Amino acid sequence: MAGRSEARRFALQMLYLFDQNPEADQDRMQMELRKQFIDAALREFTWSLISGVIAAREELDAGICRTATNWRLDRMAPTDRNVLRMGLYEMTRMGTPVAVVIDESIEIAREFGTEHSSSFVNGILDKLIPASPAVE
Repeated sequence: MAGRSEARRFALQMLYLFDQNPEADQDRMQMELRKQFIDAALREFTWSLISGVIAAREELDAGICRTATNWRLDRMAPTDRNVLRMGLYEMTRMGTPVAVVIDESIEIAREFGTEHSSSFVNGILDKLIPASPAVE
């Protein structure tokens, strides 16, 4: 879905902003979201992803740290860190099919990250699959 793909890209940008400035105004984020997306369902999906990742950040980070051995979160590229958070959140909290999450995460990492980001994100999310209750 092109709509959800764009929503994920927008969510990454807002999460990157929040990662760099934890005091970022979430009301302003919602205002930008309303400007970006006309469709109410797409806005709801996007805001659920953004606000959910922010609310579950500590838990998501703990899962990522357990899996990304030899990598501290503060050493990861901010885009990679946030793509991983979004992917893990979607797998565990939003019920998005794992294959969709991994594919979308790889594409977003390829677009916004470094030349190695897509393989890094793929490897970490692949290891997180068994820990995901959304996997059957």
